[in-house]
Amino acid sequence: MKFIWVTAAVMGLAACTENQGAAQNAGETIDTSSISLEPKVGTERWYTPVEVTRGKEVFGENCAGCHGQNAESTPSWKSVAANGQYPPPPLNGTAHAWHHPLDVLKMVIEQGGEPVGGVMPAWGDRLSDRQIIDVIASFQSYWPDDVYQSWLEREQSRRGSQ
Repeated sequence: MKFIWVTAAVMGLAACTENQGAAQNAGETIDTSSISLEPKVGTERWYTPVEVTRGKEVFGENCAGCHGQNAESTPSWKSVAANGQYPPPPLNGTAHAWHHPLDVLKMVIEQGGEPVGGVMPAWGDRLSDRQIIDVIASFQSYWPDDVYQSWLEREQSRRGSQ
């Protein structure tokens, strides 16, 4: 019986520590220029498999309603909708998202589309920097290798000029 109580106490303490870490990460500010572009094991891209998994969860809860469950959007995303606006573009590498550097992708999610002429709502008051970076990792994970490589070259070039 004592073993059960000790095990329960240790597990509870571990869960508490994990929750404190998550709470600390929620307020963490992430400067995209500090994110290493070196390929990570399991993705061979700048992000880890864990970031993709977390990002797909956040994307599914917050972004999929407009951008599609797998970032595929709608078939008519290039046509103006009845409201006079273009529908949300796909983020799976088939539209223009890959042209944008990491800091612009983050900024558009935080501030919404208005600063770049769009209508996407701002998510910075609902998503932490960590969640936003994870969301970017999630939709970039759908990008074909050639699209990702083109984005990476642009990102590296841009960072080299700063």
